[in-house]
Amino acid sequence: MGLRCGIVGLPNVGKSTLFTALTSTKAQIANYPFTTIDPHVGVVEIPDPRLYRLADIFRSRRITPTTVEFVDIAGLVKGASKGEGLGNRFLGHIREVDAIVHVLRCFADPEVVHVSGAVDPLRDMEVIQTELVLADLESMQRRLERDEKKAKSNDQQAMKDMALTQRIVAHLNQGKSAQSMSLSLEEAEQIGQYQLLTHKPVLYVANVAENEVRSGSAMVERVREKAREEGSEVIVISGKIEAELLELSPSERAEYLKQMGLEETGLTRLIRVTYQLLGLVTFFTAGETEARAWTILKGTKAQTAAGKIHSDMERGFIRAEVMSYEDIVSLGSEAAVREKGLLRLEGKDYLVKDGDVIYFRFHV
Repeated sequence: MGLRCGIVGLPNVGKSTLFTALTSTKAQIANYPFTTIDPHVGVVEIPDPRLYRLADIFRSRRITPTTVEFVDIAGLVKGASKGEGLGNRFLGHIREVDAIVHVLRCFADPEVVHVSGAVDPLRDMEVIQTELVLADLESMQRRLERDEKKAKSNDQQAMKDMALTQRIVAHLNQGKSAQSMSLSLEEAEQIGQYQLLTHKPVLYVANVAENEVRSGSAMVERVREKAREEGSEVIVISGKIEAELLELSPSERAEYLKQMGLEETGLTRLIRVTYQLLGLVTFFTAGETEARAWTILKGTKAQTAAGKIHSDMERGFIRAEVMSYEDIVSLGSEAAVREKGLLRLEGKDYLVKDGDVIYFRFHV
């Protein structure tokens, strides 16, 4: 499972600047709308100090971090759901991502024009949310027409499908996102197949001036309050600072962050919160050849996790030999973990935990 995050927002809010800073990919940046038409894609290695510690302990010759893919989607505008500003094309790009990173401009700069003439992040939030709701409403109304035809045959499943579709349409008609609906586990699984834009988890990124990255601002507080109402997360990033960090060596970067009073880069914070948002965890495989990190959904069973490495491992799964990262680090070696009796033999239904170091036994 590759994690794919779409960076969205109105034109000129700092999306492409943030994308470039996060991925070191030179997206085209300019002071006018629709600089980005086709989405730029950047694959970023996820910083995880645990992986490098394991590589030291196992004396691994190669280190392979897990990755996250960021997609810089063109700036949406009011009327996007009706095709304004190439909106239909851009909304289609959003359907392909796992999570939405919504960038909001929370800084004033007379040299950077705003598509609406003035900076107002709450208005910008509402514009994007409305367009996503309208796009979902249109697609669900088409689905409802199909479901109603099928339900005429008195097929029980078709009638259940129609009832759920009717509920979704009514909810969207109130201007509410599908994410805010109260659903059973069965309904949640079904609605997940519809690729609704407003059912995707959202992380708001408040793009602020350099001097507000720690102190925040009135605009940021308004964004936080609104996000709390809908159960979303907010992180504060200065796109300018992240861009400047790119030009520095690792030691210079650490010193610069210290001077700014920051403990980590915006990329690190963004990935950590996105992981939490999507319910993801990381497990590791480690040996002399390679130390590698793997991303899975929380609650994934051992046999399914084995398939993340290779389908043969999943088909021929025998057992998982599991050690915790904490035990390996505290005892200093795999041999010491075994001697202490802390290596566990787990079956196919074992739920893999974040930080597990696993060796899969399988037959071909």
